[in-house]
Amino acid sequence: MNADLLRWNLVFAWGWILLGFISGMLLGLCFHRADWLGGYSSWPRRMLRLGHISFFGLGVTNLCFFVTACSLEVLPASLNIASIAFLIGGVTMPLCCALTAFVPRARHSFAVPVVSLLVAGAATFWSLL
Repeated sequence: MNADLLRWNLVFAWGWILLGFISGMLLGLCFHRADWLGGYSSWPRRMLRLGHISFFGLGVTNLCFFVTACSLEVLPASLNIASIAFLIGGVTMPLCCALTAFVPRARHSFAVPVVSLLVAGAATFWSLL
């Protein structure tokens, strides 16, 4: 496993947590308006909230991956795949949420982050066996 690559998961984790705070602040500037983006249960508003929360969730996931990898005495090569896949999934999930908020037919783009995160989780699991 490449230690420099692993460090990117740590940097990414804290950057994404910070973006979670920032996106929450920006969304919070308008949340008091009941009709904002079509109302609380509207598609655009739900998708933007999902994107906001994905910053936190995938930031913490990358942090957990980093801690897990650092706890191993031997770093299997399969962790390189997991590292890259966690980064790809983390970047593409909020992008897909934002895109889909305004272009609903783009919902099929969620295959990219979902498959990436499935590969990352499976590669990490396999590395731990």
